[in-house]
Parts: sequence; structure tokens; C-alpha cells
Amino acid sequence: MARLGMQHPIIQAPMAGTSTPQLAAAVSNAGGLGSVGIGAYGVEQAEQHVAQTHALTARAFNVNLFCHRNAAADVQREAAWLEYLAPEFERFGAAPPTALRCIYASAVGNPPLQAMLLRQRPQVVSFHFGLPEASFIEALRQAGTTTMACATSLDEALQIQQAGVDVIVAQGMEAGGHRGCFDPEQDRLLSSLALVQILVRHTRLPVVAAGGIMDGAGIAAALQVGACAVQMGTAFILCPESAASPAYRAELQSDRAYDTGITAAISGRPARGMVNRLHLLGRGYGQALPGYPMVYDAGKALHQAASAQGSSDYAAHWAGQGAPLARAMPAADLVATLARELNAQARA
Repeated sequence: MARLGMQHPIIQAPMAGTSTPQLAAAVSNAGGLGSVGIGAYGVEQAEQHVAQTHALTARAFNVNLFCHRNAAADVQREAAWLEYLAPEFERFGAAPPTALRCIYASAVGNPPLQAMLLRQRPQVVSFHFGLPEASFIEALRQAGTTTMACATSLDEALQIQQAGVDVIVAQGMEAGGHRGCFDPEQDRLLSSLALVQILVRHTRLPVVAAGGIMDGAGIAAALQVGACAVQMGTAFILCPESAASPAYRAELQSDRAYDTGITAAISGRPARGMVNRLHLLGRGYGQALPGYPMVYDAGKALHQAASAQGSSDYAAHWAGQGAPLARAMPAADLVATLARELNAQARA
């Protein structure tokens, strides 16, 4: 990671919808590696975010892509889920959508998105939910871009290594946000430190630890078992540079931060966040959910109806198991604090 000019082994997680160019630039300027997540944006908005980050920092930053395989439409399954949610919409005097849309485009088989990134030339590009085509990975390599990909198991890590990606992000089950597993049905829910040790032993690539790391002691523990750096998301949500809403920030600083859970009922893919009404509805649903991101279309519509009346019961407030340890401070101050804590661990 030294070739990226990082002074500290700290990567701010992409967090699509919560990360911003301002957050990424602040982290990179402070000596870490900032990230922007563009998986929820169209190509034009994604390019604006990348260009804005370039304008705010001369240092390296990471651009994260969603590499999911688009789920096949299943009209019956989608209709059943909307029927199940109908009483929730009725609570707010709203009607559910008549159909569900695929609201997030994958980077896989997406020439306009790939061309934009090759044009913008960020120094780091990372992949979540899988890998793009070999030709795109090679094009990034030829452009001098460092690539990273998320793995939740040894099998995924070996696929990443075989694909010619430069760095593995080992995402433990403690991590907030979407599980990066290639196939959710195969998720073994390994912890961060166990996964790091397995990948360090059985792969030849640098391994970044992700999941539940909130302070210098956590960073030191990850480095001790072989990680080259850590990726931290929940730790940066309370920074003023993030796009987290006031409700999100308030929940993260309340007792709700102690209760996180993994659910597919918000988006259609397993993701960890503070437990909300959709987590509970998902637990009571006895049928197979529609695919990702169609479930997200329903969840976002329900959240919009509820939030218009002051309710955040359905909001996707992603957070990892270390959520109660989150601190509210500017991103640069947080990076400096983490670096001091890490150095203190080294001296102890």
C-alpha cells in the first residue's frame, strides 16, 4: 500500500450513499486512503463524484463498484413481497409500487461506466459483490490503477487472486453494510480476524481487514495477524463530511447502536445495519425474497413514505458491530486520533 502514498494503514470504506467526495478527500489528505462508492449512481453522477474528489485531493483515493449479477425478474415473487408490505404503506396513507425496478446497474458488462473510470483514472478501484470482466481488470492495470476486491471466504479470495486483482479486502461478518459475498447462499459468516489469518496463510496477495474495527487497538490487532491495512466504515459515519442524515447520526449515538443485524429484507442482499422495522418484517416473511436490487426499490419507497411523516423506521442505517464505539469528529481529526492510538499500541 506504500505505493499509494498512505502514511497510515487506514482505508475509509466506500459506503455508497454515505461516503462523499469531501469525506474521501479529507481522509486521503490526512494520510489514509479515502473512498467513494458509486454503485448507487448512474454514470453521469458517478463521474461527478469522482471528478469532485480529484479536485479536492491530489492524493490517491478509491472508487468502489458494485459487481453483482443482475437477478432475473420474478413477477410472482415480487408481487408477493409488495402484497406483504402493503399494510406498512397503509400506515402512512401510501400505496406500494405496482412493480419493482432494477434500480442499481452493475459494473459487470457496463461499457459506459468502465469507460468513465478509465477516463477519470482514479489510483484505486475496488469491487464488491464479485468481479468484473477480465478485460476491464486488465485495462485498469494498463492504466496504472491499483485494484482491490472484497472477499468473505477463501474461495472468493482465490478467485480474486486468479483474476489478477492486486489487494484482497477481507470482510468479516462484523462489518456494516452489504456483505460482499459473491453468492449469498455460500456465506460462511467468518469473523474478520479469522478470515484475515486464513487469507494471509493461503493467498499471496496483501490482505486488508474489514469489520468491527473502530480504534487504534482494533487496527493493531488486525496488523498483528497479518493484515497490511484496515478498512473502516462505521467509524467514519459521524464525521461531518459524511452524508449521513440527522436521524442516522442520532441512532448511531443511541442505544440502538448496540443492536445490529444482517437482513436481506432491505435490499435483497444480506447487509448489516441497526435493526429496524424491515429487519423484523424480513424475519416474519415465510417466502423467498425477490432479487437484488428489486427489494431495495420497495424498501426505498416505503422509507420515503414513512420519512415524509417523520419516521425513520425503514431507513437503511448500515452499521457494524462496533457501532457503539463511533466518535463524532472531523475526518482528519479521526485519522490523526487513530494513528496516535495505533502508535500507542506499538509502544505498549
